[in-house]
Amino acid sequence: MVMVPANGISTTEMQHWLEPFHYQFMQRAFVTALLVGVLCSAMGTYVVLRKLAFIGDGIAHASFAGIVIAYLRGADYYVGAGIVAILTALGIGWVHRRGRVALDTAIGVLFTGAFALGIFLMSRQRSYSVDLQSFLFGDILSVNHQDVLMIVALALFVGFVTALLWRSLLYTSFDPIVAQAGGMNAQRTEYILLVLLALTIIVSLQAVGIVLVAALLVTPAAAAYQLTRRFSQMMGLSALLGAISGAGGLYLSYFLRSSSGATIVLLATILFFMASAARATVRRRSFREIRSQ
Repeated sequence: MVMVPANGISTTEMQHWLEPFHYQFMQRAFVTALLVGVLCSAMGTYVVLRKLAFIGDGIAHASFAGIVIAYLRGADYYVGAGIVAILTALGIGWVHRRGRVALDTAIGVLFTGAFALGIFLMSRQRSYSVDLQSFLFGDILSVNHQDVLMIVALALFVGFVTALLWRSLLYTSFDPIVAQAGGMNAQRTEYILLVLLALTIIVSLQAVGIVLVAALLVTPAAAAYQLTRRFSQMMGLSALLGAISGAGGLYLSYFLRSSSGATIVLLATILFFMASAARATVRRRSFREIRSQ
């Protein structure tokens, strides 16, 4: 006989829905999904405000060259990816500033060049055993204890630097010319932000992979932008939506038997459209109230 509590959910059903939390690999994956969701989405606020949606995809693809070089040298893949991602981010800033090239053009030139370098180096090998699919689409279920510690450390570092430079990052995001006139070094702030974004992307590679990392960086922040115009509220709401997307997408993927990274991004996309619909509803209601007066 199955005991059914007052709320109508039996013990067996409760155990079924809590099943993902019984496994250690899923527990590590949930911690990773929460950290990546919050970090990506919070940093994505700057990406959306500065209209840098292309940069996440660019740096993520550029990191492929670092993965290949690390493979050829027998080094850690994520260290190689991190070095190339940071160099690419700094290179984008340098080409944009010194070469008087539009930022999106600089991103396109650098990331395609780095990505092509990775393909070139890989094509020269007669045989290779590295599984590229985990880097392209993510493999959050394979996260081990050391990976979690690395992600926590990088997330804390990015969060600390962001908090330290909060004022500079805020003002240069809205009006870099006025910020420069006010004594802030807008150029240095831009370089630091690019490096922070590179580190954020590397943290996210194992969770959602090269192909999907840009979506997690942009979509929750874009959803938050639909609901508020205050920067601090936008960042907090973006982080909340990122956490829901990360943990919720991972939870759903367990029962749907689907790709974790893809499910996380799809949930974030659904939340974006829900936010857009909510904003449209509020605007229509406000318009009707104005007309009725």
